Amino acid sequence: MQQAILPNEVNGMLAYRAGPILDLKDESCAKLIGKGKSWVQPDGTPIRSWFFSMRVHRLSAWCGALLMAALGPVSAQACTSFLLRGNDGGSVYGRTMEFGLPLQSAATLIQRGAKLQGAGPNGIPGSGLNWQAQYAVVGMNALGQPVLVDGLNEKGLAGGLLNAPNSAVYQKVGAGQSSRSITSYQLLTYVLTTCATVEEVKTKLPKILVNQSGLGSYGGVVRIHMTLHDRTGKSLAVEYLNGQLVMRDNPTGVFTNDPPFEQHLATLGNYANLTPIEAPPLKMGGASFGAVSSGGGMGGLPGDMLSTSRFVRAALLSRYAPTNVSTAQQVAQAFHMLNNFDIPPGMIALAPGSSYGGGASKSSGGFEITEWSVVADQKNLVYYFRTYTNPDIRSLDLQSLPLNGGKVRTLPLDQPVRITPLAF
Repeated sequence: MQQAILPNEVNGMLAYRAGPILDLKDESCAKLIGKGKSWVQPDGTPIRSWFFSMRVHRLSAWCGALLMAALGPVSAQACTSFLLRGNDGGSVYGRTMEFGLPLQSAATLIQRGAKLQGAGPNGIPGSGLNWQAQYAVVGMNALGQPVLVDGLNEKGLAGGLLNAPNSAVYQKVGAGQSSRSITSYQLLTYVLTTCATVEEVKTKLPKILVNQSGLGSYGGVVRIHMTLHDRTGKSLAVEYLNGQLVMRDNPTGVFTNDPPFEQHLATLGNYANLTPIEAPPLKMGGASFGAVSSGGGMGGLPGDMLSTSRFVRAALLSRYAPTNVSTAQQVAQAFHMLNNFDIPPGMIALAPGSSYGGGASKSSGGFEITEWSVVADQKNLVYYFRTYTNPDIRSLDLQSLPLNGGKVRTLPLDQPVRITPLAF
């Protein structure tokens, strides 16, 4: 008998286990092409990326207007994400992408009707669940794979994959179940091309399996978890723990890396005393002792790069961010917030074979850096990004791109830095 995923209630979260079901067909699914680690066309020739036009907006330092948010294959170690809301009913999602292995990301457009090919337990694209893109999506890929590690779809659903090498354990896929399974790094692509809302994700994910196949260019299994935000402002944390799918509504809108999401929430209350409001001077023995400078209300805010510290920092920064601005203006604010999580080379040195640099770097370690940062305007459907080698903000506007065509198209991120010389 075929196996489906049935819900169990576990500490207020939806956990899923295998159970019998009669009909597992998903009518939104179709077929794709590909084979092995390097995706190929039916005649065996390598797939070349189709290039598409991308509008590159040159934005000034303030730019109160629109601005911009592991992994087709890989996820990042020190990734940080959050959500900001505008006063016009919209929201923006921002995140950083860090890793110790060059991800060689490209801006990516998945058009409506694109045939996408899931990898089964053997890791071969086409041996798993094949489906067709219902919605067009823009975002970032990694390691040349035709899948997204971060993105925004035409319905305003946005999200990303973040590294979880110490906690992610995927489902066991039995004989005869391969055709309804995908591998972990295809998870975001599946969701963004088939779902419009968080509620729809909750309905669809239990119907598929995420197997334990790896990625050769990564060096093994890509262990990730996923954050999602829809246009209504709902947020969802998606994890695979001990072989079970666990989905939890995310009241904070914040997501980082290990440990599992529930543990991040459990420690957030330890910082409930922090506030942007300055405390009055301490009075003792007739004397008054005031703070030496402004900022004392946030004294004790974690400033290191641990995922738990970044979670708290992102939660408080987003909690107290001004809300009396439009969604378009929140884009600029999101980029300023992302500056708090930017990692320059030398700050995090990785040991050889570190899971935060991908299992592919066995002989040497290296530095983890912020490879790119993105902001997704979910109301106006614009995806903004900047990269380590080019801090200029560039954008993908879903309302002006060719959303039909049935292809996966990419554009390299090698645009030159634009410097504006000033003269008196």
